[in-house]
Amino acid sequence: MFNKSRREFIKKGGAGLALATLTPMVTARVFSSAPESDRRVLVIGAGLAGLSCAYELKQAGFDVILLEARTRPGGRVRTYRDPFADGLYAEMGAEYVDSSDTYARKYCKKFGLEVLTAKLYDGIFVRGKRYSMKDFKDNKQTLPFEGAEPGKLFANERKYIEHWFEKIEDINDLPKEVLELDKISVAQLLRKEKAPRDIVDLYTYTNATESTIRPDQANALGFVLGHYRASGFNEDTDEGRILGGNDQLPKRFAQEVSDSIMYGKPVRRISMGKKVVEVGFEDGGKISTISSPRIVIAMPFSILRKVRIDNEFPADKMKCIRELQYGHVMKFAMQFKQRFWDKPGSLGQRVFSDTPLRRIYHFSIDQPGPRGILLTFTSAEDAQKLGKLSKVNRMKRAREVVSGMWSEAETYWENGTVKYWNEDPFMQGSYSTSGVGHSKGFKDIAGRQEGIAHFAGEHTVAASMNGAIKSGVRASEEVKKAVGV
Repeated sequence: MFNKSRREFIKKGGAGLALATLTPMVTARVFSSAPESDRRVLVIGAGLAGLSCAYELKQAGFDVILLEARTRPGGRVRTYRDPFADGLYAEMGAEYVDSSDTYARKYCKKFGLEVLTAKLYDGIFVRGKRYSMKDFKDNKQTLPFEGAEPGKLFANERKYIEHWFEKIEDINDLPKEVLELDKISVAQLLRKEKAPRDIVDLYTYTNATESTIRPDQANALGFVLGHYRASGFNEDTDEGRILGGNDQLPKRFAQEVSDSIMYGKPVRRISMGKKVVEVGFEDGGKISTISSPRIVIAMPFSILRKVRIDNEFPADKMKCIRELQYGHVMKFAMQFKQRFWDKPGSLGQRVFSDTPLRRIYHFSIDQPGPRGILLTFTSAEDAQKLGKLSKVNRMKRAREVVSGMWSEAETYWENGTVKYWNEDPFMQGSYSTSGVGHSKGFKDIAGRQEGIAHFAGEHTVAASMNGAIKSGVRASEEVKKAVGV
């Protein structure tokens, strides 16, 4: 039994919760089915994982209640529209629907949403120099990084670890020598394999959207297995997105389960029992409770670890909840009067860089008009450093970087906005990633069913919209199997 004193609970929950806990508990009566029904399911979190799970359960005839801390659906799917003119919009959160994202594409098709084919990278800006992607691929230009192969921007680190693949016969039964990689970082492994410092630096930049932590924090075992399973991201990867805004997908899910969603209800306590779970959540300045014979927890562990959990889950699950690593990520969206990046002689429309903004690209390719938006993705240490600045100075720094790449940028500047996910009260980080000592089975542990509790979210499978949806569908199948449906 995991018990805390009331004082400990208040201390852990913070001042806002302390005020709320002074108010008597109120029992919420929101399920429509009879109390003895085993078809009642409480889902926590209306991101794509919770939404897809609730949707599938509702389709199967379950009585579902979905608690969401925010006042909107979607979680890390966040499309900004208001700051921009001419109907322009920008994805300030989850962005890509790759060609292999079968779950995301399945529901887009079901809901009548079109997935755009991505604009590929056509420019490179590293160490203050400009490179045309075409000339680079034709070996007319080479990167100023020791050890980089001609015409190859991404995965230059792969050749230094390929000999590890020969040691793997069964990915589900790894030899001890390979498992030992879990104890070191990517940077340590690359140094051990005599990779030049430039290769570590280049990996830092090329891996900016795949891992939002530094190479000296990232897990070497996960790094090797990632390369073993697939060639990874490259210059030709189709990073598609949903026409009209990615937020349409969670909104369509939410429409389908609208009578089940309770917005603005952050969860503060989960009390597990063998047959019933009781959840306490903020509700209009007080703590209300709801009980259910089954629960799906689809909130990020960065927030779940701040929730009081009575009758804790097994030790390895609690370790995973407490220690699962989330990095830093920040996105800038900048509106300009003209799309100067389209002019002849421009660096390009979609540019890979080693600047603090990392990847900078024309986002409004599907939108008409002379105006356009440059969107950026910065992560790890660069995002953390920018996060220490005021919002005004963050944008000032972003404008300086863009002007250093396109001299005419300031002439056409109009406005911009920034989203730093580590400041988001219901996320406090990027997506999950494997830290040192956390690769072996951590995602399996994160997603493992614990009695009447099921778990969903990108942290249980893969850090993407597709991964979130896949996990929600998997959790719904677990619930149906548990009750014999």
